[in-house]
Amino acid sequence: LEDTTSQVNGSEPTEVSASVIEVLLRNYSEAVLGNDQAAMSTIQAELEVIQKERDSLSQLVANLTEESALAKERLLRLNADFDNFRKRSGREKDSLRETVKGDVVESLLPMIDNFERAKGAIKAETDGERKIDSSYQGIYKQFVDIMKSLGVKVIDTVGKEFNPELHEAIMREESSEYDEGIVTQEFRRGFLLGEKLLRAAMVKVSSGKPSNSPAAAPQDSEETTPSDETPVDENSA
Repeated sequence: LEDTTSQVNGSEPTEVSASVIEVLLRNYSEAVLGNDQAAMSTIQAELEVIQKERDSLSQLVANLTEESALAKERLLRLNADFDNFRKRSGREKDSLRETVKGDVVESLLPMIDNFERAKGAIKAETDGERKIDSSYQGIYKQFVDIMKSLGVKVIDTVGKEFNPELHEAIMREESSEYDEGIVTQEFRRGFLLGEKLLRAAMVKVSSGKPSNSPAAAPQDSEETTPSDETPVDENSA
């Protein structure tokens, strides 16, 4: 019995084996049979110590399990937060890039207008003028290709239905070729960057077919003759 007791006392709580408990139970049975009260009390005390150690270990395991679950939950939450941050940062970066690109491209639109005006004004007659015109056209084509590579698109105008989101109507007139509400002439090109409007196209819009009867002529002061060109508000077009 003393060997068993010292064996229990000398071992770590986590190292108490089933064999030690079996020895204690066997000795307790012998003590009961021999009516050895002292031995019974000693063994009972040892068993109570083992029981307390077991309960303590069980509580420790439960606490560690709970802490492990909480740590796992925190880790998953941190991973989710980091993933959301990464996605949000990516979207903000893309948005900033598009904004900067849009600002740069928009600042270059007047250059396109100048190229277009120069293109219509140049009348190459001599070999030297034709060489200059050829060089100019090459530069302009290169510039246009760069704009296209950036995602810049020209807004369709003539022959298209007037769209207040894309077109800016500055004039309207009767047209024998186009129905009412159709763009008949473009004064300044409009551009899109992807789906973003950089600049609305400045256009003229048809007010309908010419009237053959003087009685059907407009009575207001906006148009005095079928061929008059009168500035109009965009919304009224």
